[in-house]
Amino acid sequence: MRPHDSHGIRVLRNGTAVLCALLIYYGIPLELNLAGRALGSIVFLVAFAGLTRLIDRHVRRLTAAPRQAGRQVDGILLLLTVTIVFFALTYYLLARNDPAQFDGLETRTDALYYTIVTLGTVGYGDVRATGQAARIVTMLQIVFDLVVVGVLLAVATGTITRGLRDTSE
Repeated sequence: MRPHDSHGIRVLRNGTAVLCALLIYYGIPLELNLAGRALGSIVFLVAFAGLTRLIDRHVRRLTAAPRQAGRQVDGILLLLTVTIVFFALTYYLLARNDPAQFDGLETRTDALYYTIVTLGTVGYGDVRATGQAARIVTMLQIVFDLVVVGVLLAVATGTITRGLRDTSE
């Protein structure tokens, strides 16, 4: 297989993963009514810890085999997609269960928009966290995103540097 063919397959695979994540995000039934805020908080914290563990394992594998960084970037992008869906669902459920937590967040699209705007650190101000729980989750997302994006940039930079060094030798 030629290098550009594998690149096309990787792009197709990543695009398919994003499409599947969006289908799950918009299609998942959320009519479950978790009893009380304590249970909802526990579920969030367990899911957040699991996501953090997945990222940690992936970063450890990446640092153990830096020559395979191109394939590792795909995994980081997939984890970033899962992270976006996770936080968007969390924001949507938080707003749905307590409308005072957000100003301007009413639909799943609003929650996805808010998540991506927060990831990009743009913060237009049209949707904003007003409740303490929403602010805490938003702060967790910002820190989490900084770590994931930082790792992604480090991998990409290392891959480019190695590629340039290999071609100049």
